Amino acid sequence: GMTSEPMTTIKVPKHLRERLSRHAGRAGLTAAALISDLLDERERQARFEAVRHAFEASADDAYAAETQEWDSLAGDGLAP
Repeated sequence: GMTSEPMTTIKVPKHLRERLSRHAGRAGLTAAALISDLLDERERQARFEAVRHAFEASADDAYAAETQEWDSLAGDGLAP
């Protein structure tokens, strides 16, 4: 459908445009909607990464030691 937002053209290599069209088609999306979804996911991951870095920066030695202890148990075969 038509959108009220102004449109523009971006130049990408033909093989990239074709990949974009294939993926968008499989997902039932327009190329613009797929690009928007991909950017949303990229921004979401960046927010999680920022939170992780902030949390790690504020963690004390006791937290680091406990986390290391839990990580050492990850392959003990007791959890599914």
